[in-house]
Amino acid sequence: QVQLVESGGGLVQAGGSLRLSCTASGSILAINNMGWYRRPPGKQRELVALITGGGSTNYADSVKGRFTISRDNTKNTVSLQMNSLLPEDTAAYYCNAGILSRGPTGPHLQDYWGQGTQVTVSS
Repeated sequence: QVQLVESGGGLVQAGGSLRLSCTASGSILAINNMGWYRRPPGKQRELVALITGGGSTNYADSVKGRFTISRDNTKNTVSLQMNSLLPEDTAAYYCNAGILSRGPTGPHLQDYWGQGTQVTVSS
């Protein structure tokens, strides 16, 4: 069983900062891309930031220069440092990872999602 567990959401004033973390656990052999997505109220889920196994990053235009994604491969963790937060950053944030794990019939590659953590930015 593989799980992604997120932490770090909360309520913050505009201009403030929050740091989200996500840890993968289970029978993990390797982790490919890791990323953060968000679903603003009444809107569809969107990509926020992505980091490859080699450390290359990609950001949504709306967060470039304000958010930083990083990963610690020794701890199977991905983090999202969010600075200069805006009310429009309010959303449920979800961690995502492509994980190769030990399955009953051999290695198994699957996309996994965390349970989500709420970020609310007040104006």
